[in-house]
Amino acid sequence: MAPLRWGIASAGKISHDFANAVFTWSKEDHLVAAVSARKLEDAEKFAKLHGIDKYYEGYEALAKDPNIDVVYIGAINPTHYELGLLMLNNGKHVLCEKPLCMNEGQSKRLLAHATEKKLFFMEAIWSRFFPSYIHLKNRINAGDLGEIKEVDVEFGFFLSDVDRLRLKGLGGGTVLDLGVYTIQVSLWAFRDAPSEVIAKGQLNEEGVDLEVEAQLKFPNGGIAKMKTSALKKLRNTAIIRGTKGTLTLHDFWCSTELTDIDGSRKEFPLPKARHYFNFPNSCGLRYEAEETRQCINAGKLESVSVPHSESLRIARIQDEIRRQIGVKFPEDAQFKP
Repeated sequence: MAPLRWGIASAGKISHDFANAVFTWSKEDHLVAAVSARKLEDAEKFAKLHGIDKYYEGYEALAKDPNIDVVYIGAINPTHYELGLLMLNNGKHVLCEKPLCMNEGQSKRLLAHATEKKLFFMEAIWSRFFPSYIHLKNRINAGDLGEIKEVDVEFGFFLSDVDRLRLKGLGGGTVLDLGVYTIQVSLWAFRDAPSEVIAKGQLNEEGVDLEVEAQLKFPNGGIAKMKTSALKKLRNTAIIRGTKGTLTLHDFWCSTELTDIDGSRKEFPLPKARHYFNFPNSCGLRYEAEETRQCINAGKLESVSVPHSESLRIARIQDEIRRQIGVKFPEDAQFKP
């Protein structure tokens, strides 16, 4: 079987890490065929570093390249919707960085369009493909933790001077940038939609959130306690408590280590890559790339680990948290669910 041919949309830090991670797979399975960026020199520099044959200015040429099967969208949040449509309209499967879109309304339209086009589309919630998350899922499925009653998760770093998080025009705020992770791990554990969302937050002068505390209440009486911060480093663990035991994911968004229900530490080391990574454990992006390949080869339009319904559930929760704390984006008026 021929390798899956990737196009990379955007030559920023996360796209670098993704390409670097993909190159840890065999060339028989994965090939990064082209990269595009708003500036030609950025695309060229990226291509030279990674040994990619083709590079483009702008995203249309990438979308129209007949030698690409799937596009990884690593561009800023407000561009995901339009870029997603562009790639789908040109027959490309899509792996789109989280958050999928700016709100549930955009996400609904984009995923419906992917289904209509019969193309694979997945929000890049890479955490769920780490061996640690699969271990947690297996533990829950086997009943080893009993009934899940609580998820206690914190995610914070000093990021308040980072433009993509600070500026409203870039789709900033911790709800979209960090909250997507705290929400997804809560849903991964509870396997249900929350019946109630309660949130409070602190906004900056741009009107985007720098800190949020939220609770998701679930139908079984369980609760997920979430905290995100761009003002300070938090403990950055997810503690999953059930009636029979507790499991802790360390560095939970990219977890290569966990404390199991018997108190033992388990490690899942990542392979070495050719270049440096910008973000912690980014080699783990390789797992979502392989999931994409397997789904496309099997003719699937979505992944069972991040199905369209789950992306919409996450978007709905993000919208509700933003509504409660007073964060509004222009897209909210334009795209209602």
